[in-house]
Amino acid sequence: MARTQFVTRYDFRAPGADTSTRQEIFSRAIEQAAYVERHGQGAIMVSEHHASDDGYLPSPLLVAAAFAAVTSSIPITISALLVNLYEPVRLAEDIAVLDHLSKGRVSYTFGLGYRPVEYELYGRSWPTRGPDIEARIGRVLEIWASGEVTPAPYSQPHPFLFYGGGSPAAAKRAARLALNFQPQHADAALKDLYDEACRAAGREPGFVMQAPGGGPANVFCAERPEEFWERYGHHLLADAVGYQSWHGEAGSYVVDHSTSVGEMQAAGVYVVLTADELVDSCRSGEIRLVTSHPACGGLPPEPSWESLRLVCETVMPAVRG
Repeated sequence: MARTQFVTRYDFRAPGADTSTRQEIFSRAIEQAAYVERHGQGAIMVSEHHASDDGYLPSPLLVAAAFAAVTSSIPITISALLVNLYEPVRLAEDIAVLDHLSKGRVSYTFGLGYRPVEYELYGRSWPTRGPDIEARIGRVLEIWASGEVTPAPYSQPHPFLFYGGGSPAAAKRAARLALNFQPQHADAALKDLYDEACRAAGREPGFVMQAPGGGPANVFCAERPEEFWERYGHHLLADAVGYQSWHGEAGSYVVDHSTSVGEMQAAGVYVVLTADELVDSCRSGEIRLVTSHPACGGLPPEPSWESLRLVCETVMPAVRG
């Protein structure tokens, strides 16, 4: 049986939060990054979006650097980095510096994004976004290969890079750019298409990190799950509704189309379990990826830490033991 993986993610979405609350969430996340490393989690993930009223993280490179500063071994991944919103030379420099700060622990999923408002904010062309991202990624790779900027990345020839997306075009683009591929769906056809396109270009396929084929996208642990839903379910609902407004009916295992906390409980994309229930689900293979989301929708400190501590100090030792 495949070993259960434990990871933690942050997007810093916190609708209605004031400045002191937002600052506490950022500080808490840095403290929690060090905590999950001490307890042997597999990775920390951060995301990127812009022009979001709820404060969704617009600066993942800065947060990844802060996480790298308080950790020494845990992998950190930025998924996805919206390359069309960056200038290639500066992006190549910033990634190279972060590669040294982290000693090569930060990996990247390059992506187009799916919100025209972000392109408008940066004065970028939406209709030409596909060719544009290929040109920008190509330029970043060229800069590193040619030594145009210093320092060169710590990792050679560069940090671990994915191209992300859920379409055949994304699979083919990843192959053209000689990048690894991260489809957002558990669709074997996308992996096959990527593999075929790589071989057609005369190279062996890279690594494909597919979305889970089942199980929840966000896992919370509480001594009394029903009380957690009653007191804090609105934070989880705010997170889900925020993604709904961006994705519409687009398919992705992380999207929950619920409109109430009750619907969320039944949907199973966000789950709240006792430690014993989560241990049983991991041991049975029902849940093979436990993704903690301790700042979900602006979740306050008490339930945030309770969930993370139960996962790290009770569930993980039981599952791995």
